[in-house]
Amino acid sequence: MKTMRRDPTIRAVQRLQWITIAWMSVEFSVAVVAGIRASSVALTSFGMDSGIELLSASVALWRFHSGQTKEMVSRWIDVALLYALTAYILMSSIPFLLRHNFSPEVSPVGIVILAIAAIIMPWLGHEKRKLAHATGSGSIRADAAQSAVCAYMSWIALIGLALNAAFRFAWADTVAALLLVPLIMYEANVARKGGNCC
Repeated sequence: MKTMRRDPTIRAVQRLQWITIAWMSVEFSVAVVAGIRASSVALTSFGMDSGIELLSASVALWRFHSGQTKEMVSRWIDVALLYALTAYILMSSIPFLLRHNFSPEVSPVGIVILAIAAIIMPWLGHEKRKLAHATGSGSIRADAAQSAVCAYMSWIALIGLALNAAFRFAWADTVAALLLVPLIMYEANVARKGGNCC
């Protein structure tokens, strides 16, 4: 374990995971609160994904503190979290689509957090993929998939919120949330197989 902690690549993984945990804490708290206040399925779903990404980053960090024996366990936790997010989006979005009087409010705070995430998350995903290749870690590959999903979600949710803000297209919010489902399922399946994500 001492040798592992001295390895510059392992230290880089741990540093990146701490950055992820710090940012995801902000993203999760701001997006969920703003999403609930605005009754925005897309923004709330994005916030929930940020919470899952927070857990995923914590699991991956735990794996590198605990050693190789925890690799499989941590990867399957990541996969389970991705499938749980898919179920959450479906259960949250479909009832809103059936309510014709549903109209989410405009959320300037939500738009700002999504715009920032659209810049930060692709960078995090790229760095994690490089480190996953260097370490041969399936849990880091799965965590990179989480970051990629979060980036996709930020772009799609941002479009949905922007359409609602500019044109009052209430349906855009829920449609944006549903468009995330195939992306998340794809990333979950790749992570489940332990393949090269993204």
